[in-house]
Amino acid sequence: MTIDFTGGGDPRRSIELLWGLRSAVSRPGPKPRFTVAEVAAAAIAIADAEGLGALSMRKVAERLGVSPMSLYTYVPGKAELIDLMFDTVLASGEVDGDDWRERLERVARDNFALYLRHPWLLQVATARPPLGPHVVAKYDRDLRAIDGIGLTDIEMDLVVQLVADYVHGAARTAVAATLVAQRTGLTDEQWWERAAPVLAEVLDPSATPTASRVGSAAGAEYNAASDPARAFEFGLARLLDGVAALLK
Repeated sequence: MTIDFTGGGDPRRSIELLWGLRSAVSRPGPKPRFTVAEVAAAAIAIADAEGLGALSMRKVAERLGVSPMSLYTYVPGKAELIDLMFDTVLASGEVDGDDWRERLERVARDNFALYLRHPWLLQVATARPPLGPHVVAKYDRDLRAIDGIGLTDIEMDLVVQLVADYVHGAARTAVAATLVAQRTGLTDEQWWERAAPVLAEVLDPSATPTASRVGSAAGAEYNAASDPARAFEFGLARLLDGVAALLK
């Protein structure tokens, strides 16, 4: 799997691009054919359809019908383009709810849905996040879901990160399950029907009694090796229980 990074380019160039301070429109010469937002949209469309590994400045230029060199008049390079893509897809509205648990659950579900819409986000490491307007606005929105409930500022930051990390892992499992079905042409149920009889021939349940007992129960319940959607729901409820315990 291809892994790219946000924050991998020049911070000044990236921030200027993200906040609209760096614009091809303001440069001398012919009027630009596209906006920076349109360049980002073209790149996102490629990544959505083909994955991050298929993304290149040349491919974005081909999609827009311009030369690769002319694309650099809009975006300094691929590193800054990835920052722009990431910030663009994070655009979101308010999270409403009567209490913190409902609001934080909404944050988690919105994040999960975002990964399903744009699976390539799972291939972007964000140890140095793009400091764009949508990233900052989303961080503020997520924090406000738990503001004033008795947590310190540091605890608020850690809870938001905890939710983000949990959803990232759960979404990776869900996306992988979808991809393997697409690439093999088998549903989980079909795969399990083929695998289970062969496993029964080689597995000695007495050698691994706990795994055999629990695995058999899970296999019968899910009719597959796992159920990513159910695992997400179970884990999210337990995570929210943990935050509730922190407030006591």
